[in-house]
Amino acid sequence: MRSSAPAKIRHLLLFLGPAMIGMVVFYITPFMTSLVISLTEWDGLRRIGIGSLPRISGFGNYREILASEELRRVLGNTLSFVVLYIPLIVVASLVVALLLERDRPGVVPLRVAFYLPVLTSWVAGAIIWRWVLSPEYGPVNAIIGGLGLPEPGWLQDRRWAMPAIVLASIWKDMGFFGVILLGGLQSISPAIYEAAEIDGASAGVRFWRITLPLLSPVLFFVLVIGLINSFQLFPQVMIMTENAGPQGATQVMVERIYTYAFRYYEMGYASALSWVLFVIIFVCTVIQLRMQRVWVHYGE
Repeated sequence: MRSSAPAKIRHLLLFLGPAMIGMVVFYITPFMTSLVISLTEWDGLRRIGIGSLPRISGFGNYREILASEELRRVLGNTLSFVVLYIPLIVVASLVVALLLERDRPGVVPLRVAFYLPVLTSWVAGAIIWRWVLSPEYGPVNAIIGGLGLPEPGWLQDRRWAMPAIVLASIWKDMGFFGVILLGGLQSISPAIYEAAEIDGASAGVRFWRITLPLLSPVLFFVLVIGLINSFQLFPQVMIMTENAGPQGATQVMVERIYTYAFRYYEMGYASALSWVLFVIIFVCTVIQLRMQRVWVHYGE
């Protein structure tokens, strides 16, 4: 017996209602609230109610942000991280995926070992990396000094603070992206490699002409997620480099949002800064979506 349209709607609301309520409460409402707050000068402490509304500043926060020297400096630091992090994380994750692709004795424990940093809290991981990269007693500088090479100041040196953050971030994220690429590699049919090998294609040719093109959709996903994560850089900066590093060398967008919101109590300015970050990420993602037509190959 066919159910009536109202019954179908009731069933639909029954199943989708809880998810829709959660989306409205935890996503859409905060999203729109931050937009409203970005147009005010609210410190986050004064109670909002009738007769005690925060002062409306319009687009004053946005004009101040776009005209500030700080925005250019922070964007420069963020772009420095992106330029270092994205190529290295893609290459490192691809190497991990290639090493762990084939079934061989001990490969399962290795896969678990490479994924363990992903499960590790950034707080614990960052504290460990602060010790590892310590110029005085860290093992990295001990090894470098033992080889007779100059020992970097790492987190205490303006030139090396961001590369140190990149190094820790690659350690943390390599297993996550490696598993994604591993799944992409295992989805490629072995028959394609067998046919290429019969035709005399070398291992290098098979990698460049078969593996990379067929893996390009997964690589595209890794690039998009990696770029978004790069612009949202925060916990490793806050823990590894207190006060955003020497001379503000590791001041990045999310760190500035946190600082203005919860240290300076300028919620309006922080909300406007978060919307500026949203626009930047949105534009970069749109560019990536357009560029995928050039190098991403779907299907075999």
